[in-house]
Amino acid sequence: MLDAAPRFPDLPNLPGVGYKPQHFAALVDDPGAVAWLEIHAENYMGDGGRPLAQLRHLAERFPISVHGVGLSIGGEDPLDADHLARLKHLVGWLSPARFSEHLAWSTHDSAFLNDLLPLPYTADTLARVCDHIDQVQDVLGRQMLLENPSTYLAFDETTWAEVDFLAEIARRTGCGLLLDVNNVFVSATNQQTDPYAYIDAFPLAHVGEIHLGGHDDDTDDTGAPLLIDSHGKPVVDPVWALYAHTLARAGARPTLIEWDNDVPDWPVLEHEAAQAGALLEQVSA
Repeated sequence: MLDAAPRFPDLPNLPGVGYKPQHFAALVDDPGAVAWLEIHAENYMGDGGRPLAQLRHLAERFPISVHGVGLSIGGEDPLDADHLARLKHLVGWLSPARFSEHLAWSTHDSAFLNDLLPLPYTADTLARVCDHIDQVQDVLGRQMLLENPSTYLAFDETTWAEVDFLAEIARRTGCGLLLDVNNVFVSATNQQTDPYAYIDAFPLAHVGEIHLGGHDDDTDDTGAPLLIDSHGKPVVDPVWALYAHTLARAGARPTLIEWDNDVPDWPVLEHEAAQAGALLEQVSA
């Protein structure tokens, strides 16, 4: 059992980045605009070694947000008890400022699918997701945040608008929400809806964290724009504009730059964080 890490009770309303081991030395030497870090839970569920040693060192200097990608909150099967136990162990010694997961599913029977798959927004899905969130919060002994997905299609059986679905989940379970602004832009472009109307309807009072990231441009079989949530490029200008609109409506919130693929050198990532920091400073002023 690892000694407990220092406890940061909350995330600051400042920019953070997703931690990558190649940036460890830069973060220790000069983090620049970066005030907090996010890790993916599943990368730190082992028993020891350099990754956990480096994480413990960083946790002494930065608030940490833990982001899960493998619980399959929306899956039809019960939550994996072993996975949840490993998550509880990680959260227990790390004492992160936040824990979050996705409104998605990624398991079927005993198979784990390496993707975050969309859900129909129905009464049955709502009940299942709420039950799973209640279980996670009971096991971890803390509130979790639930992230809005990036989507590429809509289900015929859907009976709830996504923002209403998320608001009802928060109301029933007491969970918070993680608002991914790039996901909003990607989904709105793919489904030809208004991303600003989505933000205006979103239950912003429940938002405990904001995500920004890059996406890839493509076209579908009809030639219409198709955006892929890739986390492998800089944040584009329309997403920065949507983020500025979000801050104007919600006020300053902890904001993460996600860059998980084709990870750049530290100065590039820090520059993205500084751009978010400048907008946060404007809204705070």
